[in-house]
Amino acid sequence: MNLKVGTGLRGFMGFVSVVVWLGIWLTGFDMVHWVLYIPGALLAFGAITGICPGLGLWRKILGEG
Repeated sequence: MNLKVGTGLRGFMGFVSVVVWLGIWLTGFDMVHWVLYIPGALLAFGAITGICPGLGLWRKILGEG
């Protein structure tokens, strides 16, 4: 199963990750619920490595691989 994504999607995931982390920071790290850290961390991981965990999860759920 190929979970690698192109540079365009990596840039998009990086941008969205920065916006999520900026929102967490502006709200306050102690005020934000812990669930909001999950997409921020997964998007940052995907932008850095090029491996998209969400893509693998949805492919497994939909039975495409």
